[in-house]
Amino acid sequence: MKIGVPKEIKNNENRVGMTPAGVYELIKNGHTVYVQKNAGLGSGFFDEDYKEVGATILDTIDEVYASAEMIVKVKEPIAVEYDFIKPHHVVFTYFHFASSEPLTKAMLKSKAVCIAYETVEYEDGSLPLLTPMSEVAGRMAIQQGAKYLEKPIKGRGVLLGGVPGVPPGRVLVLGAGTVGIQAAKMAAGLGAHVTIMDINMKQLRYVNDVMPNHVVTEFSSEFNIRKRIKDHDLIVGGVLLKGAKAPNLITRDMLKEMRPGTVIVDVAVDQGGCVETSKPTTHEDPTYIIDDVVHYCVANMPGAVPYTSTLALTNVTLPYVLRLANQGWEVACAKDQSLRKGINIANGKIIYEEIAEAFNWSVDAM
Repeated sequence: MKIGVPKEIKNNENRVGMTPAGVYELIKNGHTVYVQKNAGLGSGFFDEDYKEVGATILDTIDEVYASAEMIVKVKEPIAVEYDFIKPHHVVFTYFHFASSEPLTKAMLKSKAVCIAYETVEYEDGSLPLLTPMSEVAGRMAIQQGAKYLEKPIKGRGVLLGGVPGVPPGRVLVLGAGTVGIQAAKMAAGLGAHVTIMDINMKQLRYVNDVMPNHVVTEFSSEFNIRKRIKDHDLIVGGVLLKGAKAPNLITRDMLKEMRPGTVIVDVAVDQGGCVETSKPTTHEDPTYIIDDVVHYCVANMPGAVPYTSTLALTNVTLPYVLRLANQGWEVACAKDQSLRKGINIANGKIIYEEIAEAFNWSVDAM
């Protein structure tokens, strides 16, 4: 199979879809890999690294799309890429369709096969290709939140860990999944007081067992959220509904109940956000303020640490890329039910029903 690895062109996205080690494995299996010039530069991988393992370097993004049968990316295609995607393409990347109607319509129009990392799912419900980036984003949420709590950036002026004689900062984590647990772990490591909320009691019991005593669990409800936002300094949104739009757990009116300088880091923003006032931002311009509350809503947080993120991503995506390349997408997805769940759109039809539900579309009508 001919596989293309284009350079990511989303704002400040420095990751790349495949490391040289991943390309080596594909070529060893008899496939041809086209890598766009400087595609890996932001992650610390040079064109020479790809050439050494047998990749062909192409100058432009349109050459990569034109030469390849399967495209391996990190982030969803943006508007300038839509016309490059043709019916013969299999596109394997993070799509997050439920948060973007224009992207969804463009991929339907392309008639390409769109397999989304974020909906590849094991029998136990875990998401193997989303997990590593959720781990990165969860940890970064505290790193960024701690920074934006500083007064020069309009935060409350709170040091999360406190100092002797001064209480630590308070962190509220919404969602006890991968993002939430990693955020709680980082915040606890800094010495902050952490409250983590979820509606899954099994998950809360797990958190209660593995976290230190200054991480407390609480059942998630609107009443409890309204109570906690009044005295917590940093709020992390880590709620996930597989393939669907995230629910708004914090509404616009709740901002007035928060103290000025409170910071919200909405990790769920790439699925529409779990805060009503969230809107996607970039690493170039990461924050905005509404009602004196600082919002950090960068939709590709792991892109800020591309070396770590690219290695972590290729570790989990490579086995699936190999299956798709060795067997073709139809056979590979027929044999592997977890990979089959990654098919979001194929041949101009929505396959993953939650996408249609996000836009109130009828699947049968598509």
